[in-house]
Amino acid sequence: MLIMPLGDIFISEFNINTQEYSFLVSAYAFAAFLSSLCGMLFLDFFDRKHALQLSYAGFTIGSFLCALSTTYVQLLGFRFFTGLFGGILGAIVLSIVADLFKFKERGWAMGIVMTAFSAASAIGVPFGLFLTDLYGWRIPFYVLGGTGILLSIFILFFFPSLTSHFEMVDRKRKPIQTLGLILKDKNQINALLTGMILVLGHFIIIPFITPYMIRNVGLEQVQIKYIFLIGGLLTIFSAPYIGKLVDRHGVMKIFVIVCLMSFIPTILITHLGQASLYIALIATSLFFIFGSGRFIAPNTLITAAPTQENRGSFMSMKSALQQLAIALASFISGTIVYISDTGTLENYNYVAYVSILVIIVSMFMTNHLKVAKGN
Repeated sequence: MLIMPLGDIFISEFNINTQEYSFLVSAYAFAAFLSSLCGMLFLDFFDRKHALQLSYAGFTIGSFLCALSTTYVQLLGFRFFTGLFGGILGAIVLSIVADLFKFKERGWAMGIVMTAFSAASAIGVPFGLFLTDLYGWRIPFYVLGGTGILLSIFILFFFPSLTSHFEMVDRKRKPIQTLGLILKDKNQINALLTGMILVLGHFIIIPFITPYMIRNVGLEQVQIKYIFLIGGLLTIFSAPYIGKLVDRHGVMKIFVIVCLMSFIPTILITHLGQASLYIALIATSLFFIFGSGRFIAPNTLITAAPTQENRGSFMSMKSALQQLAIALASFISGTIVYISDTGTLENYNYVAYVSILVIIVSMFMTNHLKVAKGN
């Protein structure tokens, strides 16, 4: 959420091309993929609170190291380090949600989780861009690290211990047996692949939204914060509402509707020429609403694919594959898009066509998922 709005700044400051910039995005995601794979083998054997503490500590240190970077290579390395800890946070959060909420209530809970991401966009990103405008790109990383310290203290003293999953977990189970619990269940494999495909289709658009808005649409860097402010604020309200609709009308009906609606802003964003800030905000805000909204329904089903016996390991594997999807999405879009001699981004429209095709595949895959017993 912080690297991508600053994309054009990094391209200019480090004098890098689109593919090198995509590595900044994918380095975090690839590291998160590796750590989530390790987490898959061990996560179910630990108190969710302790796992959360460790992840936040590493993420905080990594954020400070990013702020201290003076070269492209250093920033790339420290982003990788941060991803080793930050990536597994998503798996832990989804495990906690699935532990605490039954399936019939989980759509609403997932909507609240997505609201948190929206709040990060509406508050964190514009504030980070505001600080960047005043003091440079390193300051937001310092603030992010400081926030991590505060959250780590909160988790230590106020977050409850969460060990209810121990009742379902065989404590003598070997790590390799954990992998077997997933691989022998066709439904869990399908759920993992569905989540990966969905993320790939969504994030292939994301890395170059900011550079495209600046270089092709004509926005200024100082105006980029309004994209995340308006879009984030709208999704704070839309995400819980979509979650309630999922609980009321069912996963597939709402998922299909939201996906079809998301194709409109996907085309708009990637085909805009020179336009005013207001036109750009309409396109990006619709993408925020329906792009983030299409995660709610399938995640309700995906989190219901495993039983509590291996939920943590499943969520960690889910996080690993989705982080791999983000890395692949950044790499693919960085390969397709290039900067022309005039300084504009070219071929971004082809990225939209790939995105839509991949999302359509995820719709068919979601329709075949089943809810495991005990959810």
